Amino acid sequence: MLLVGVAAALWAFDAYFRPGLTKQLSAGQIVLVEDLLISLCLVPVLVSHASELRRMRAGRWVALAAIAVGPQAVATLLFTKAIGLSFSNPAAPNFDVLHEVYLLYLLQPVFGLVFARVFLGERRKRAFWPLAGVALVGVYLIVFAEDPTAPWHIRNPELMAGLLVLGAVIMWAGGTVLGRYALQDVSFPVTTSMRFVLALPLLLVIVLVDRGGAAFSGYSINQLPSFLGIVLVPGLLAMLLYYLALSRTPASLATIAELGYPLALFLIFSLPAPVGQAAPLRPIELLGAALLVAGVVTLNFLKARDVVELPPPRVADAAQSA
Repeated sequence: MLLVGVAAALWAFDAYFRPGLTKQLSAGQIVLVEDLLISLCLVPVLVSHASELRRMRAGRWVALAAIAVGPQAVATLLFTKAIGLSFSNPAAPNFDVLHEVYLLYLLQPVFGLVFARVFLGERRKRAFWPLAGVALVGVYLIVFAEDPTAPWHIRNPELMAGLLVLGAVIMWAGGTVLGRYALQDVSFPVTTSMRFVLALPLLLVIVLVDRGGAAFSGYSINQLPSFLGIVLVPGLLAMLLYYLALSRTPASLATIAELGYPLALFLIFSLPAPVGQAAPLRPIELLGAALLVAGVVTLNFLKARDVVELPPPRVADAAQSA
């Protein structure tokens, strides 16, 4: 479970690269190139695991295709577009939009817990709920340290960003559950590779429909460092580690550990320039970080005591077939 949290924390390095690209390219253009570069790096993995691909059952193929279409292609595109709305005016970023983006990200564990129960048959013991609640309260205090009542002040200008992020978090929560299901029979390198490779055709169609003849305009060599940054850290490294950890972690625990993403993001923002934005770390943020870490670490400790009960594999497979 802690490895899931580490992988989620690595996603936060995306903040160094993606906002700058949103000022120059459409969300579809960014995600297409990101996915293409990662897929090229992972082609050797698929070649070396060709025999595993031939043995895969139809249900696993469907799960991997759904992960590629939803969590990878569409959800990443929606999230990138929402972040772009926050920085549509580089001189005066709209932090109301940014706050809403991360508020709605906090709903991902809620959807993840529901999906894990419905589709995987996971049952949580009583000890799970207060610790999950502590983790959620902790990350809430981190995100809204300046004004804990900020979510209740969101107005109409943030509606579009809210809808985009809500769609993304539902798909990401579903992706955690589908990934856990696929990993019952598929190795984590193949699961990671298929997530990106299968998403490519859809992303290409989206960009062509959205941009038409200008689909491949706007790119420049100066953008390469930002794309490589996305590919190497929050892309390849984070996703390989994530699926390795998810293969050993119930989806109910993984979806809580993924809250490491907003924690790492706000810690990065607090670092001095040029590494971060020199945002002051408030006592309430430190309290939130302590609560989040305490909740996740305790749940990780209790994992060995079956704080989440998993059904026998044959029961989970039967539920998927139905």
